[in-house]
Order: sequence, then structure tokens, then C-alpha cells
Amino acid sequence: MASSTVPSPQPSQPHRPPRPNLVFRQLRGTRSPAEFAAAVRRAAREIGERVSCDARYVHRVETGEIRCPNYAYERVFLHMFPGRTLTDLGFAPRSSVRGRRARDEGDTPPAYGVTPPARTVGPANATSETSEAYEPYDTSDPYDTHDNEESDVLRRAFMTGGATVAAASLGPLGFAADASAAQRAVRRAGASDAGALEEAVRRIRLLDDRHGADGLYRRAAAPLRAAYALLDAGTTRQRTADRLYSGAGELAISVGWLAHDSGRFDDARSHYAEALATARVAGDAGLEAHAFCNTAFLARDAGRPREAVRAAQAAQRVARSLGSPRLMSLLALREAGGWAGLADRAGCEQALARAQAYFERGPSQADPEWMSFYGEAELEGLEAQCWSTLGDWPRAARHARRAAELQDPHFTRNIALYTAELADDLARGGRPDEAAVAGMRVLDLLTEVQSSRIQTMLAGTTRVLLPHRRASGVSAFLDRHASLPRGV
Repeated sequence: MASSTVPSPQPSQPHRPPRPNLVFRQLRGTRSPAEFAAAVRRAAREIGERVSCDARYVHRVETGEIRCPNYAYERVFLHMFPGRTLTDLGFAPRSSVRGRRARDEGDTPPAYGVTPPARTVGPANATSETSEAYEPYDTSDPYDTHDNEESDVLRRAFMTGGATVAAASLGPLGFAADASAAQRAVRRAGASDAGALEEAVRRIRLLDDRHGADGLYRRAAAPLRAAYALLDAGTTRQRTADRLYSGAGELAISVGWLAHDSGRFDDARSHYAEALATARVAGDAGLEAHAFCNTAFLARDAGRPREAVRAAQAAQRVARSLGSPRLMSLLALREAGGWAGLADRAGCEQALARAQAYFERGPSQADPEWMSFYGEAELEGLEAQCWSTLGDWPRAARHARRAAELQDPHFTRNIALYTAELADDLARGGRPDEAAVAGMRVLDLLTEVQSSRIQTMLAGTTRVLLPHRRASGVSAFLDRHASLPRGV
């Protein structure tokens, strides 16, 4: 992560109201902002870019709130309107919005894999999307990645195979191609390395929440190697060593989850086992509970329900001393999923009851940071999966619908997952028209989300719906699903 620096005092900048970008508005034509945003995303995919363009972003450009786009959007816009420059599209020259820190080498976007220079935080009334002096990115919403050029660079690096999060976030390791090179680059790890490692974990999770695991997994291998190189390098302070072990273990779990969600179960199992070993070496009960939690989830998805039950029970034994009812709630849900896979309805219902009771105790200071995704929506979604596994489709559909309605919009992947669950439950429960409507919503979300797990669920739903092609909306859904590019 490029570190922000505190700027020296600068003369106050007069507030200038945004000037509407009438040229850009004219180029949109008769298309709605949402339709134009979809066209921007399609154009991005044509050139290997990944941008999170939506109607809000288009509105911000047209009202002049964004005076100059970041480099990713610049490439997309120039691809959409060949032969034009940014100024031809109604934007201000990049040099005019970067203050005194305009690039000496001109306005040429950096090549893939090149980390932008460290940013300086400037005044709050700046209106560019670039992030140099006087033009900070919007920090009010950490998940709004198209407002943050640094996040966009990181996402593009993952998706296109350029620089990795290791290069962007594990500063001392630079662009190390392998663990041995990284180890040679570090003599002793320090607190800054531990902090960078923790930030890398947060960024991977953020990108996964927004876009799903496919395309991220292989890009995350380098930061994981770099993390364990930091452990091998050693440190002089026990507190720093503890943070490094915890960070490396959490990163192994995050990379394991990317493998899990993209259908690479053997890889995921290996990464989770690595995290578990790291936890035990360090004596880190929180990390051990997390590793067992994900192992249980993987075992359920891989068709090993008895292993799921045992791993979830092991996680609960470790977690009892941690003082987090929400963690115990999630672990009980993992156990419930295993019992459902064993067709043990009584065992599943008992675990679900414990999960609900723990959840109702509310959040606490002891809740792990990685559990930020776990709220009422996830509780409903996991219960829906249990009832679906037991074949109680109406009950599963009720919980899946509630999960999709309750989910925070930042967790795009989870909304797609719950809606895919809903579509499948409706289809199997004899409500093909409603299933087709839910399936269409999932297809809309797949423009932003890459998850083999969701794609596999949706493919199963289409097979269930094939005999119901004449039902309202089903034919349109099936045709649209069939027209998707392979792997989408």
C-alpha cells in the first residue's frame, strides 16, 4: 500500500462549484445512466480493465464532481470514443487537477504492474478522482472502489496479472517474484511489515466482497509467499512476531477462501491446513478457530459433511475462551451445515437454535475483524442453505429471500449468492416463474461478480427450469443464461 503522508501547510484553496460536463452528458445520448454504466463495464472488459462503473459514477462525472477520471477509466473512455482526448470528452487536463505535484513526465497513464507514487492527502473540497496533492480520494466509503484510484489499481493488478497485492501492500518486499527473493530482500521484519501484511489481508477481503474470487486467486499467491518469507526473516520483538504469524495465517485463510469460492477445493484445503499449522505454532486461538471454521465450510461444500461437523465442533472448543458470541453463532451454523449434509434434521435444528441464541446476544469487542461479513443477512443465508440441503424448499426460499433483502449493498458477491440460492430454492419448490425473476437478478450481478460457486448454483437452477420453459419469464432467463460467455 502506498503510504499517505501528512502535507505541509498550504494556502487555503478557494471552493469552486463543480462545472457540469455537458460533453459527456451528450455522449451518453438517450441511454439511461445505468445503461451507459453497463456499456462502460463492457468496454472495460474488451481491453482487460475492471471498473466498477454504475449510475452514480456516471452522475458524478456529468455533474462535474469528477473533473478527471483515474487512469483505468481514462483507458476505457478513450477506447469507447477513439480519436478523442480527455478534454474532448469534457474532462479537465490531468495536470490542472493535480496541483503542484503534476507528473513531470506528462499525462501518460502508468503501465500495468507499476505502482503509483505515494499519495498526499489534501483538502476535503477537491473534486478530482485522482489522488495527488489537493485531490484526495473519498474516504467516506472504503468499499466504493471506483472513487479510489489506489483501490482501482489494486483490483486491476489482480484481474490483469500485473502487479500483485504483495507489490502494493508488502512494501519491503517490492516485486519479489518468489519467496526466496523476498527473503533475501528482508533482513529483519518490523512492525511496519506486520502492518502492511494486515492491510494486504483487508484489501483482499474487500476485493472479494465486491467482485468474488475468480481472477483474484492466482494473483494472491505472491503476497502469501512473501508473508511466509517475512516469518522466516525473523524479528527482534515478540509482539511483532505474533502479529506476523497472525497476519500470515489470516492471509493463508483469505487465499484459501479465494481458492474455495473459485472451485479449487484441494488448493483451499491446503491453504486452510497451512493456516491451522501457523495458528498452533503461534498459540493463536483466534486464528485456529478461524481456520477450523473455514475448513468446516469447505468440507460441507466438498461433500464431506461428517468432517464439516467435526471441524466446526473443534472450532467451537477453541473459540469458547475468546468471548465472542457472534463467533460461536457462526461456528454453530457451520456445524448445522454438516448435520444437514448428513440428513440429520434433529442435529441441524439443534445447531441452528444455538446459532440463533448466540447471535441474539449481540456484537462484542471480542468479535474478530474478519467477521465483518457476519450479520443477520449471513445468518439467514446459511440457514437457507441448511433447509435447502434437507429438501425443505419453501422454508429455504423464505430465508434466502430475507438474506438478499437484508444484505448490505457493499457485499455484492453475497447478494448474488443469496439470490442464486433463492432462485434455486424457488425452482426446486415448484415456482419456476419466481425462480426466473431471481435468476435474472443474479445475471445482472454477474457483470460485477466472479464466483464459480455462484455460477455453478445458477447452472443447476437452469437445469431444473428446463422442463418449465413455457412458464412466465423462464424462457428469457434460460436464453440469457445460455448466451453468457463461458466462465461467466
